[in-house]
Amino acid sequence: MFENPSHDEICALLKKSNRIAVVGLSPNVSRPSFGVAKAMQGFGYTIVPVRPKVSEVLGQKAYATLAEVPGSIDIVDVFRAAEHIDAIVEECIALKIPAIWIQDGIINEPAAERARDAGMVVVMDRCIYRDFVGICV
Repeated sequence: MFENPSHDEICALLKKSNRIAVVGLSPNVSRPSFGVAKAMQGFGYTIVPVRPKVSEVLGQKAYATLAEVPGSIDIVDVFRAAEHIDAIVEECIALKIPAIWIQDGIINEPAAERARDAGMVVVMDRCIYRDFVGICV
């Protein structure tokens, strides 16, 4: 059975991270992905939008895939349905990304376990913004 890291481990991850690639970041201001990413950007994180067919979101160049993102990524924050998590985890493993955050309401335990077995920090079914504000600030 999958268990998230402790609150202390989550805070340590968020405090040491700077660059968050947001998979499924919508340019629509009414979507949760936009609000969460904008808030995290306001807290000083560099947000990298990963969404095909969009040129930019929140003033940042968007990329169609994680593999296209130049430079390092500290956390991949995922706003995609559970059936898409497997492919995203495989891409994260291939790119040696250290952490994946699967947003509130999205659960794919086999994919989360594969990511963890590959050495990634995995947070699932939690909101990165709520955790940052609620347990780390």
